[in-house]
Amino acid sequence: MNSKDLVDLVKVARQAATAYGRPDLEKRLSIVSATVADDRARVLVMGEFKAGKTELVNAVLGGRALPTDAHRATTVPTVCVHGAQRAVTLVRAVEGGQEQQQIGPGQLAEHVTEAGNPDNRAGWSHAEATLPVDVLEGMRLVDTPGAGGLASPASVSTMAELPGADAMLLVCDAGRELTAPELALVRTAAAVCHTVAVVLTRTDLHPHWRRIADLDRGHLDHAHESLRRVPVLPTSAALALHAAEHDEASLLAESGLPELRDLLRSEVVGGRHARRTRMATDEVLVVCEQLAARFRAERDALADPGRAQRISDELERSKARVVALRDRAARWQQTLNDGTQDLVSDIEYDLRDRLRTVTTDAEAALDDTDPAKTWEQFAPWLHQQVSAAVSTNVVWAEERTRWLAERVATHFAEDGAGVLPPMASPEGQVMAADPVGLLAAPDHEKFGLSQSLMIGMRGSYGGVLMIGMMTTIAGMALLNPFSVGAGLLLGSKTLVDERKRALRRRQAEAKQAVRRHVDDVIFQAGKNSRDMLREVQRTLRDHFTTTAEELERSLNATSQAAKAVEADGAKRQARLADVAAELERLEALEKRARRIRESVGAARLVGA
Repeated sequence: MNSKDLVDLVKVARQAATAYGRPDLEKRLSIVSATVADDRARVLVMGEFKAGKTELVNAVLGGRALPTDAHRATTVPTVCVHGAQRAVTLVRAVEGGQEQQQIGPGQLAEHVTEAGNPDNRAGWSHAEATLPVDVLEGMRLVDTPGAGGLASPASVSTMAELPGADAMLLVCDAGRELTAPELALVRTAAAVCHTVAVVLTRTDLHPHWRRIADLDRGHLDHAHESLRRVPVLPTSAALALHAAEHDEASLLAESGLPELRDLLRSEVVGGRHARRTRMATDEVLVVCEQLAARFRAERDALADPGRAQRISDELERSKARVVALRDRAARWQQTLNDGTQDLVSDIEYDLRDRLRTVTTDAEAALDDTDPAKTWEQFAPWLHQQVSAAVSTNVVWAEERTRWLAERVATHFAEDGAGVLPPMASPEGQVMAADPVGLLAAPDHEKFGLSQSLMIGMRGSYGGVLMIGMMTTIAGMALLNPFSVGAGLLLGSKTLVDERKRALRRRQAEAKQAVRRHVDDVIFQAGKNSRDMLREVQRTLRDHFTTTAEELERSLNATSQAAKAVEADGAKRQARLADVAAELERLEALEKRARRIRESVGAARLVGA
């Protein structure tokens, strides 16, 4: 079964909804049609700095499509998509939308690597490379920056994109074991992505890669039960590229790339297509059930006019249950409202708790150093810690949001049992993490040579005067060795004490700057999370309310059809034939939807 069959199925269902006078159902299917139209899976390729991510992407593509360098890293995410002609588009986020710029494929390195765009000074959000490569069909392969490690701002910003991804490939060098941050990333990704894999690179450079693969497998098995299904795939991009250039099939098999491509094709692309197919066919089946209910009731009433009243009574009771679903006191409404309030509280507490830990660690670090000397190293470190905390909070909020959506859907279905047709759960909202600004340096008091001399002279003046006055009693001059020595001693002590007080002031000012920065982050990130949860609440409320309204309208049409029973036998028989024909059409559409759904399930079993 291909995508065209699914698109045609949804198109026919929309035509049926329009023909039977149900614009509400047609609108519902139009959303499904738009979802099915773009069925490309999003795959994030993540990893540490210079782990070989871009080289691996090139190996998957079967050629050197993206720029690589032994010393210069990628600074801008590059999205690889399938297309008939090679093209590159640079995208920058601007107020009110996006700014795009077309460049030649040969100019990509000037904009996405450190060679031409260090630290992404141009401010590009991503680059989109269109390539005529078959492996990209049905997939968006994203080469992400890894500058500075998995705790860098670029990587934690990419981690915030995990809830919207279908798969994540963690690229690691085959010469070492998985680190604790990498295991934490895999565990986070496994909670929100359908497919996660650890890809070992450069096996051609490390003879002991098999032992590393076994150790990594053990780390994943012991880290968490959910990570036991995460595969570890040893690969060599250099061998794969050499095999592609010289058309050597045996060398390509030895590189390990065929297994990775099979994973992308079957688990990622096939898995997304299967999920979209199940969602679309479920929606078509819901529409068929609502359209057919009207004709079934009319058919039963026409076949036995004496049953018309009983059918109408049953429909009225069903309508009362549906009306109760729309009431604000309905259980699913209470679950949604209470759950949203609980989520707001829990997510805000989680964010504050994470950032409080960051603040405590930052203040402890400031106690052991002079902010004026170490600020250039301290500010990026704090930025990394804050970004990591915010991004982790975003991913956790996404998990809790999906859990709430499933719980509301369950209660809605339970309250409408026997009335509601099978439903597809609404798509979850993806919360994005706004970038966190860098920490501004406080205005530290300057403590130069002239200021040190002034402080020393001010402290020595009292010592010279005090000891000099005492020695004049013994007939000595005001300035004598004793008074000068006392002045030097007190001046030195005053200078040392003042330096300590200045250090404490700088530390206090730095701590205050950290607290203000964290407060600003909590204010902005907290507002973002509350806005996201309110949007989720509105989306779920509108979805289930619309579902109840659609069913109520179907029941009203069914009730009217059951009551409109012709007394004349000839007319009744003619109408009965028409109703039977309409039911046959809807049953044929329903069978077609079930056949497409079952074909996807059978294909998944064969692939497994």
